[in-house]
Formats: sequence, C-alpha cells, structure tokens
Amino acid sequence: MSDSVERFSSRVENYIKYRPGYPTEIVDLLSNDCGLTPSSIISDLGSGPGKLTEIFLKNGNPVFGVEPNAGMRAAAERLLASYPNFKSVEGSAEQTTLPDSSVDFITAGQAFHWFNPTLAHSEAKRILKPGGWVALIWNERKLQSTRFLEDYESLLLQYGTDYQIVRHDKAVQAIADFFAPSIAQSRVFPNQQVFDFAGLKGRVLSSSYTPQPDHPDFEPMLEQLRQIFDEHQQHGYVVFDYDTRVFYGQI
Repeated sequence: MSDSVERFSSRVENYIKYRPGYPTEIVDLLSNDCGLTPSSIISDLGSGPGKLTEIFLKNGNPVFGVEPNAGMRAAAERLLASYPNFKSVEGSAEQTTLPDSSVDFITAGQAFHWFNPTLAHSEAKRILKPGGWVALIWNERKLQSTRFLEDYESLLLQYGTDYQIVRHDKAVQAIADFFAPSIAQSRVFPNQQVFDFAGLKGRVLSSSYTPQPDHPDFEPMLEQLRQIFDEHQQHGYVVFDYDTRVFYGQI
C-alpha cells in the first residue's frame, strides 16, 4: 500500500467528524452545464468516507465509491448504508476495477492531488462512457481572510510534517494537463465550518501532514493551537472559510 493511501488510516474518525462537506450547488452546476440527471452513473474516485459521494446519492444517482484505504472504505460503507444506490469499490483512481465505458461522470473530492495523473487519466478514459464528464473538487481553506486563518496557516507551516509538499494547490498544472487538450471550466462556491476548541483540534488532526501523538511536535502544536483559539475565538467559536473549487470538463 502506498504512502498516500496509508497516511489517512489513523485519521478516519477525525476526517469524518471534522472535515467539511460539499455545497449542493455542485449538483446544480453539473446538472445545468453537463447534463447530470438522477440516472447518471457516477464513479467517485478517492471517495474516502463519502462526503462528496453523499450529495450525489441524495440526488438519486447510482454512485461507485472507489477508495483504496480500507478504513475509509469501511466508514463509507457504514455511513452510507441507507442508500441503495451506493456501491463500495476497493480500487484506486489508477485502477478502479470498473468495466469499460460504465460511468457517465467521474468525480474526485479532495483527492486528485494524490493521484498519478497520467495513469488516472488513462483509467478515466477507459471507464467513461462517450461524452462523459469529469469534475475535480476541493474545499480550499482561505489562508488570509481573517487573522485566525492567518495564524492557523502559520501553525501548519511550522509543524506540518510535509505540508508544503502535499498541499492541493500544487495540483493546478496537473489539472490543466489532465483535461488537455480541452480546457477545464471552473466555478467557486462559498463554504464554512464553525468550531469550538474540541472541533478545531479534531480538524487539525484530520490532516495527513500534522504530527501524530508519538511525534515530539504533537504537544507543542496543540499548545500553540490552544493559544490561537483563545486569541481569536468569539463566544467560544472560530470560523473556517473555504472556497469550494470545481474544475469540470471532458477528456
């Protein structure tokens, strides 16, 4: 199992509880611009515990949640058990195990930057039906919209084990290459989370690049996190602002 798969194994519960969901406007966008209907078959790659998957299940879509991490896959199977149109698949973006020309849409939420773009492109071409669409989606935390978010970013830069290497904003050129020779369209939607300190702690520990309890930086990081929270909290809460970015097109 690759490092990109293993690195979330100990963070599943924090990921479920403290990572943001996705705006339902994504469904409206893909319906209006790409012809998504409730009968469109979707393959959600790197689907994790199903945060993106669920907005399509609520729309009535059949969704294959393709996830290589066993813990994440089990979480999705538990959390999405009430949706008869959900199919959990042990696979990856590079090797989905799905049949040729079997899906109308491919989606990836907070995951494309972990893919091998060349292999994922070939696999996407294989499983998409003719005229199919791809949507790559991120909840992009705003870095400088408030003093709190500026200080939170500084904490990650100080304590993140490989934060600057794996940040998903590094994927911009890979996105362009993935859709080439076509040019991806893009849209941005606002998103937000509100946390007390327990939630803020869970949010920072849900990230794959933060120290874990056996790391010498773990306690210093949490001490600084507490200081940041105490300085910026309003009535016991802090706010995470996001831009939810959607890159979509045909390949």
